[in-house]
This record gives sequence, structure tokens and C-alpha cells, in this order.
Amino acid sequence: MSRLSLWKQGSHSNDYKFFDRTISEMFTVGGTGVNVHKFLGTVNQTATGDLTQPSYANQSELNIQDLLFLENRDRKYDENIYTMRGHYQVTDNAFDLTQFGLFLQTGTLFMVFHINDMIATLGRKIMNGDVLELEHLVDYDTLDSAVPAALKRYFVVGDCTRAAEGYTPTWWPHLWRCKINPLVDSQEYKDILDRIKISQDSNTPIAQILSTYNSLIRINDAVVAQAEAQVPKSGYDTSPIFHRSFDNKSPDFEIPGYLSGDGLTPNGLAAASATSFPSSPAAGDYCLRTDFLPNRLFRYDGHRWIKIEDAVRTNITNGAATNKTLRNSFIRNNNSFVNYENDTVPEKQNLYDVLKPKPDV
Repeated sequence: MSRLSLWKQGSHSNDYKFFDRTISEMFTVGGTGVNVHKFLGTVNQTATGDLTQPSYANQSELNIQDLLFLENRDRKYDENIYTMRGHYQVTDNAFDLTQFGLFLQTGTLFMVFHINDMIATLGRKIMNGDVLELEHLVDYDTLDSAVPAALKRYFVVGDCTRAAEGYTPTWWPHLWRCKINPLVDSQEYKDILDRIKISQDSNTPIAQILSTYNSLIRINDAVVAQAEAQVPKSGYDTSPIFHRSFDNKSPDFEIPGYLSGDGLTPNGLAAASATSFPSSPAAGDYCLRTDFLPNRLFRYDGHRWIKIEDAVRTNITNGAATNKTLRNSFIRNNNSFVNYENDTVPEKQNLYDVLKPKPDV
């Protein structure tokens, strides 16, 4: 009579099958319902000549859209929804004391699935990029009464591995452990969020309900508006300071300070603003040359035009119409030039385009 052994070389024994059926039944009885949005791969790309963004003949989960940054930004998901049973340990959000300071742990969950049931349902194991909808976390009583639908909870699968608690005495694994994080409204999941509607009676995509994008934009706009009200321009404001030369004859001087030049005359005196000097100036006249960048203020002493200051104080918000700095002129630069190959090239280019790798032919 051979010795008893729960391990069977190269195949699953009847003991393994018994344990596997029992574990599967436990998930069926006590697991929570999970809707799986299966990741199919990236959206097919047309050939662009960029070797870091290849065009694949077949759609597959193994394809990588951007080989330079190792990203799959435009993801395609199965239109079918797969239902499974999963299990995880429900815990309260707790403070993480293992780091400097006091941090609140995120909504990361570790969910376990039965391997054979998972493969029978999906055709493969759950992998990075799959999206899970946890039905038992749907919020039917939202704080905002204007929300026309219950708030669903979606999670994105991160790392996956065999669960340590999923090994039986046969030494074959039965459970698949997935690290999942709350889904955010980003480019990767547009195929899901823009396709699912909030209800049967509305064509509004669920992304408009789950996304915090509009709220963050309103907060950012309010912060920028308050900052512009408190600090409308860069540098020091010296306009309220009375200017006086020692002999009342020498030219007025610029008060030193960080970006104190604003192009305004001392004590609010009148000044001409033009792209050329007046033809018949009098001693003491001021002229702001607007063809200088930044604009430059001059004073006529009877013989020559003396520089007083440059208008370096300006609106510090990028893109503002009143921003007259070199930085703003570069950001808003839409000019182009023709290079030696007769190609039209924009003067403003992203570093990504400048440093883009080219084939060494």
C-alpha cells in the first residue's frame, strides 16, 4: 500500500477538486456581487511613424500604447458586464502612524476571488486595468438632492497575485488577490464613464456625476481670483510714494526694489504713450515707449531722452491680456518659421516634441 499524500505530482488530485468545490461554494454563499468591466487592450492607433507608439494588428491586453512612458491611455473595455463573487475585509478608514505626520489611509481594498470561477467567467484572471463595480457600496441617499441617480462605486485593479490564504494542504492555489483603488475620472476610463448613463430616463453619462473635475475647476478659479485681488501685479507698488530730487532739477530716479518699475510717472505727472518720441518735447516731459518689451518710461532733460524705468510690474496670471512679460509672449506665441527643409515649424514647441526619439537610420 502506497503512502498517503495530499500532493500529486503534475496534476490536481481529487482532494484538490474537493477543496476547490467547497471554496467555490463558500464564495457563492458569502461573497459580495461584483460587476467586472473587462479590459480588452488599447484603442487601435493609426500608423504615425512614431516608433514609441506602434500600431498593432490585433487588439490585446498585452499591447502597450506608449512604449516611451509605458502607458495605456486610451483603453478599450468589453461591452459585456461579467458578474462574479468576491470577498474582502471591511475596515474603517484609519490614521496611518507609520509615516511622518498623520496621514489618512486611502480607499485601497484587497479583494479575493476564486481562481477557477474567475477563469470560467472571464476567460482569464483579473488583471491590472480591469474595473470592478461593487454593488453593495452604491449610495442611494446622497447629500446633494440635485443628483438624479444613486452613486455607484467603481474600483480599478492594480497589482494581482495568488492569495497566501488560498493554499490548501494539496499545495495548489485556489484564490486570486487583487489590490483595487477607487476609480477617478481620467482618460484611461472614458470608455466606461462616457458610455454608462446615470439612469434609463437620462442620456447624461455617469462621469458627470462621479467626477470632481468641475468642482476642482471652480475651486481653482476662486483661488486665482482671490490671489489676483490681493496681489494684482508682481513686484513692489511704489506709486503712492512721493518722488523728489535733491536739487529739484535733476531727473527723477527709480525707487529701488524688486520689480518696482511700473511705467508710471512720479507723482502722477502726465506722460505721452506712443511708439516714438514727441517731435517738440519740453524739458521734464515724459514718454512711455510702448514698442519696447517691457514698455520703457523716458524723461526729456532738454537734450536727450533719459531712461527712468521699465514697466516690469505686470499681471502675473499666465495668458492674461494685460500680461506684458517675455514669459507671457512665449506662452502665447503662435508664430511659425520655415526651416532649411522647407518645413513649417512652430516657434513654441513642447519639450516632448523637441526630445522625441528618432530612428537612427
